[in-house]
Amino acid sequence: MTGLVRWHVGRWTTRGTRVGEAFEAGVRRTPDELNFDVVGLSRILGRRQALAEEMLVRRCQAALRPTDPRLCGVQALDEELGGELAKVAARAFEWIAERAPAGYEFVLADAVELEPRLDLEAEVVAVEAVLRLAHENLPAGRPAAAHVRRSASGSWYAGDAACNWSGPHDTAEAAVHAVQAARRELVEQLTAAGRDDLAATADRWPTVPVESE
Repeated sequence: MTGLVRWHVGRWTTRGTRVGEAFEAGVRRTPDELNFDVVGLSRILGRRQALAEEMLVRRCQAALRPTDPRLCGVQALDEELGGELAKVAARAFEWIAERAPAGYEFVLADAVELEPRLDLEAEVVAVEAVLRLAHENLPAGRPAAAHVRRSASGSWYAGDAACNWSGPHDTAEAAVHAVQAARRELVEQLTAAGRDDLAATADRWPTVPVESE
């Protein structure tokens, strides 16, 4: 099974209304639109569809997206077609969930989200899990949870999906060292805050993610 090359904690789809809830036009996807987005996300991540699934998705696309651009939170499928799409979306999400990085899990409620597992006894404990359980805004938190990625200019940075927290660096190794230094600082800050239980998980934190091009 191929792991994810790029990933981030948080939402991976737009939020949608749940079955039975009132639609929120222009704000949230309808349940059918959310299912369509789940299937689309799985395709972006590399899932191959069976021919029957592909033909069904094309029928749904014609019904859900009759014009482009169009207002979200309005279109819905008939009960039979919507039920078939829901089954495909369930299989697609199961495929997505299997590819969660160690220490994390994909959840599906009103959106697909990647969340850290909050189990301190686990074999792998995500840095984000430690930060959530600390219930404090520790200065080293964000850089300690950073990923390393290469910019279009060729320089390397450490950051998250929205911001860079360190860099530019000449090499990936230099950016990784910056994250590792932040992690050492985080351990010190956790200890100073009286959270030895969280600091003790440091040897089970994932290696610093380095995103390939």
